[in-house]
Amino acid sequence: MASPDKVAAVAELTQSLRDSDGIVLTEYRGLTVKQLQELRRSLGEGASYAVAKNTLTRIAAKEAGVDLSDDLLTGPTAIAFIKGDVVEAAKGLRDFAKANTTLVIKGGFLDGKSLDADEVKKLADLESREVLLAKLAGAMKGSLQNAASLFNAPLAQTARLVAALEAKKAEEAPADASTDTAAEAPVAEAAPEVEAPAETDSTEG
Repeated sequence: MASPDKVAAVAELTQSLRDSDGIVLTEYRGLTVKQLQELRRSLGEGASYAVAKNTLTRIAAKEAGVDLSDDLLTGPTAIAFIKGDVVEAAKGLRDFAKANTTLVIKGGFLDGKSLDADEVKKLADLESREVLLAKLAGAMKGSLQNAASLFNAPLAQTARLVAALEAKKAEEAPADASTDTAAEAPVAEAAPEVEAPAETDSTEG
């Protein structure tokens, strides 16, 4: 029968595994207390680092539905429990391991998949969540600006743009689609003429 301490430890590990967006398992042999404190700071916000017994971790992982290979649960193990930006924490671990060779990255678990050490290092090479969001926001801003300029353009100018797009599509169309292209062309060409009276009326009013 398991002791109350072990039961409590397994329950705590299980909850930590369930609450984490990702985890990285390391071998911490030889690290001083000061280095462990530095390592915890390097993981960034939302991440914690704790020493765990392999037998208890194996039980907790099973209860949490986390599939960890036996290779990850050998030797002295400490786990980085990551909430939020997994890439930032992976970078912190990688950089710390470069400066402190006693820290060995064994692997991890992310999005329902077990990761080996090389995959964790590849994860660390990705851009952080903040950088990706900034790039996405920039791309969206550019697209929205283009859309706004199109909507605010005079109707005749928009019609000419549509006609130009139709003409380009016709040029790129296969030879056997010539019949369809010919049918579309008059519509594109007629668009500017339809809008011309509208502009004249608005001026007179």
